[in-house]
Amino acid sequence: MDVFSRTFLPAAAETGLAVQTVSRHMPVFRQCVGSGDATILVTRCSRPDHPVGGEYLLLLTHRRMVVTQQTRVLHRLRLHLNAELRELSNVTWSPDPRAQTVELSATAIDGARERFVIRTQHPKQVWQLDTLLHHAFRTRLRTPRERVVATIGEPPAVAPGTTLRPVPAR
Repeated sequence: MDVFSRTFLPAAAETGLAVQTVSRHMPVFRQCVGSGDATILVTRCSRPDHPVGGEYLLLLTHRRMVVTQQTRVLHRLRLHLNAELRELSNVTWSPDPRAQTVELSATAIDGARERFVIRTQHPKQVWQLDTLLHHAFRTRLRTPRERVVATIGEPPAVAPGTTLRPVPAR
């Protein structure tokens, strides 16, 4: 069993999604996400701009965000958004524990601003969702240059006129 399969079902169960819903959307997610990508979040969401657009299911992995839509009348599935996290810009979210919602907004690579509202069952889940989104969008999206801790053979980068002195232990 690959990483995606091992992490997808527990993430879906954590948000209370029905097995039928998950299995219906799984083929679309499989086409978009690689087998080595771990699932962070799978949840229902809605679009405040299009309240009658049908049901949406949001999948967030370490590399991608995929949103599928199921139409209300014919229950057809269609891919709404499939983007790598690094392709999304101006990603913001606002947790509201009173309303038990988190509003997630991002600008896709084509310039379209996407807004989704994720409803939770308990106010505590709002903060768990906030932590997951922070981990996915803030701590993982650094430029490769920022990730370099040290390069072997090069002197440490120090501002001119400063010297490195050991700090006394307390």
